[in-house]
Amino acid sequence: MYERGGELQILLEYMDGGSLDGRRIAAEPFLADVARQVLAGIAYLHRRHIVHRDIKPSNLLIDSARRVKIADFGVGRILNQTMDPCNSSVGTIAYMSPERINTDLNDGAYDGYAGDIWSFGLSILEFYLGRFPFGENLGKQGDWAALMCAICYSDPPAPPPTASPEFRCFISCCLQKNPANRLSAAQLLQHPFVAGPQPQPLAAPPS
Repeated sequence: MYERGGELQILLEYMDGGSLDGRRIAAEPFLADVARQVLAGIAYLHRRHIVHRDIKPSNLLIDSARRVKIADFGVGRILNQTMDPCNSSVGTIAYMSPERINTDLNDGAYDGYAGDIWSFGLSILEFYLGRFPFGENLGKQGDWAALMCAICYSDPPAPPPTASPEFRCFISCCLQKNPANRLSAAQLLQHPFVAGPQPQPLAAPPS
């Protein structure tokens, strides 16, 4: 951070691959690496009692070395510094968990940590499918009322039968309608889908 002329300037690293919005990642080893990196970031935040509240593909950045970073903390919340139960309707509706949209589903209780896991799981499944998991039209430009009903009352989306059992199980652990049944970021990092051998980083281009 720099202060110049009374203004606070923040210097961030350049992620030359841009956001992952609209990307399809059908190769499971690459997808597992992306998921592992995002989970590591979420686990880091959650250990410090910070919830992001807007995990989605456009807020995940990648560079040419396939390093993935979480961006845009505009609606994040430090839970241990406020009495706010963190149930305000901020963020992106398409990636909100069912209990955040309809508080009647969980007796009015909202767990921000579990909410981040739902958004994360939905994003990872979107990368695999190459479309929004509840229907491309619903997620991007469709009927918002229909979208919210689908999130709250339909069965959680799942990978197709052609996906590996490990990936199908991983997504199921994230997209549980009952937030108490979702695994934490730390637990998901131990899941076989992401806990396998890590790929070697891409070599830097010659200067």
